Amino acid sequence: MAASATSISTASFSLKPFSNARSRSMTRRRWIRCSIASESTISPSQGAGEPAGRISVDCVVVGGGISGLCTAQALITRHSSAVGEVLVTEARGRVGGNITTVERDGYLWEEGPNSFQPSDPVLSMAVDSGLKDDLVLGDPEAPRFVLWDGKLRPVPGKPTDLPFFDLMSLGGKIRAGFGAIGIRPPPPGHEETVEEFVRRNLGDEVFERLIEPFCSGVYAGDPAKLSMKAAFGRVWKLEQNGGSIIGGTFKAIREKSKSPKTPRDPRLPKPKGQTVGSFRKGLGMLPEAICSRLGSRIKLSWKLTSIKKMDSQGYTLTYETPEGLMSVQTRSVVMTIPSYVAASLLHPLSVDAADALSKFYYPPVAAVTISYPKEAIRKECLIDGELKGFGQLHPRSQGVETLGTIYSSSLFPNRAPSGRVLLLNYIGGATNTGIVSKTEDELVEAVDRDLRKMLINPKAEDPLPLGVRVWPQAIPQFLIGHLDHLESAKTALSKAGYEGLFLGGNYVAGVALGRCVEGAYESASVVSDFLAKYAYK
Repeated sequence: MAASATSISTASFSLKPFSNARSRSMTRRRWIRCSIASESTISPSQGAGEPAGRISVDCVVVGGGISGLCTAQALITRHSSAVGEVLVTEARGRVGGNITTVERDGYLWEEGPNSFQPSDPVLSMAVDSGLKDDLVLGDPEAPRFVLWDGKLRPVPGKPTDLPFFDLMSLGGKIRAGFGAIGIRPPPPGHEETVEEFVRRNLGDEVFERLIEPFCSGVYAGDPAKLSMKAAFGRVWKLEQNGGSIIGGTFKAIREKSKSPKTPRDPRLPKPKGQTVGSFRKGLGMLPEAICSRLGSRIKLSWKLTSIKKMDSQGYTLTYETPEGLMSVQTRSVVMTIPSYVAASLLHPLSVDAADALSKFYYPPVAAVTISYPKEAIRKECLIDGELKGFGQLHPRSQGVETLGTIYSSSLFPNRAPSGRVLLLNYIGGATNTGIVSKTEDELVEAVDRDLRKMLINPKAEDPLPLGVRVWPQAIPQFLIGHLDHLESAKTALSKAGYEGLFLGGNYVAGVALGRCVEGAYESASVVSDFLAKYAYK
């Protein structure tokens, strides 16, 4: 297949240059829309079931969420010599997936992911998207809190803080220290849950006061069911490789020091300390900028209805589009859609792959954004007269329903009018699926009731509700057997002869935004290798 765009039948597919211009348009709700119409036309004589047009490309990325967009951009910026034309298709009328930034009345808030860890892959994606000057990073010295015994207690930010923080008892700290160096029960010989691994290695207090609320905040999950190996594989590998967490850490440091160092991209900023990042106008700037750069490579409101293997190498994808049915022939496919959607589409190709993908569970989560006047914050929660910090997490044992609260107006600049604080609260998850039956008012009331127990003065005025977004299937849970199910799906597709059909997205790479970006670079590399080896024979 030629690397250039192909015109077949009644359709022409004109790819615009990879422009350096980026869109700065903002709608009231910051829906990230790319008004890119297909150039296909439907003649009056066409039958209802016949394609309105046909397109030939080298790679189709199915899904316009952050994983799909970053995969496409990585293919174009880093692998253009091996990968010809790339097409991104999205069933909805907007890109960005769960990233949803809203701006109104002087407030700017997120209704999906809130921030990212500023790793080099994320920073590279931001710089390649033209957003270097729009990066904003939180204060690395800002504290994080966990609710315990009715009080918000700071989490140690660095090793030197460990002896002084009051979230754990002296006995709990000693138990964690002994366990970290290997004085603890040996691995049980089966796949451990997060709860089993942490209690065995670091003790009950570390689990109940640190890791359990962390699992709620990151996965909205149940650590008694999450797989340590799948959900926190890097920590799990430390014990596997070094005999203990500390032993594995030292071994990893030694191995890293022996490896040749790859020069760091000089374009990338250098974050200080452990912090989180966003953009001047919120996370939505990233998919918006990539959308602008990809231009006509993105097709919105294109619903994939079938995937068929061609007699020759490659696939035929059929879409329902605003212009009618469209047929796309491609050498490779990257599916970055949720696993349950992929399962439905892949069922006609491989029942085994579809069954494996259907086993992943996505619980509901609600993002509730509210605002209070600054004087509503309890005095004991203020630092130098201000609410400072990243936010707070709430263990399930502490009698509150809210999973955690982000101090949005303290974390990043220009998120709320002067004199107001903006709080993003997450509620629901694997242990509280009943939120889907609650009204928006009930969710706001639940969050406000919780906050008045530890952060907000009980007699403060009612909060100003800004946004309530319920995600019925929010975050894939990396449960026991997750990696086995994923490998089963990949193996089933391979055995059935579906080379060049790849699985991607957060259930593959990880749920954090940063892992989605890192996974996108990994997917792009795999696709490039495939096309270089097979597609041009």
